[in-house]
Amino acid sequence: MSLVSVGKILWVLHVVGWYMLRRPFNRRARKMNLTVDRRKGADTIRLAVSLTGLGIIPAIYVMTGQPRFASHPASPILFVLGIVSGIVALILFRLTHKALGKMWSVSLQLKQDHKLITTGIYKRLRHPMYTAFWLMALTQALLLPNYVAGLAGLLGFGYLFFSRVGPEEEMMQEAFGEEYNRYRARTWRILPYVY
Repeated sequence: MSLVSVGKILWVLHVVGWYMLRRPFNRRARKMNLTVDRRKGADTIRLAVSLTGLGIIPAIYVMTGQPRFASHPASPILFVLGIVSGIVALILFRLTHKALGKMWSVSLQLKQDHKLITTGIYKRLRHPMYTAFWLMALTQALLLPNYVAGLAGLLGFGYLFFSRVGPEEEMMQEAFGEEYNRYRARTWRILPYVY
């Protein structure tokens, strides 16, 4: 089996792992009453762009090998790094969901009786789920030896992150006021001691 095929299989397994981790939380979230829902409009577009980069474009590459012009030689070292980043991403993804519990949502939403989560993985990072997604996008770039399919996740999720993190923090500040300001002052956004 070629390294390219191995990379494709590993990417598919990574996506399946992501889906299996998120599925029970997504089902539970649909049953919760919302007090704030900003999914419509800009956030729907952000989610669509991210899905295109993290799902649709790489899936086309995995199934068809297209676009062939953007393929580059597969590297065993990159695959090993991709496996490591993928495992770390899934562990972090699980920890974020576990910490959020009923407060989790896929979009800019607040639940009825929403609580600000500041424990567990959220003790030092305000947005560790975004950290997990950055690692997932990096995993895609390392496992898929194609400049378009590999880098599409970084671009698609990058668009979502940079256009959403500000509005999300504004929403949290409006909802939790001084509590959120204190939390924000003592935490990093996505990477300790960096950002």
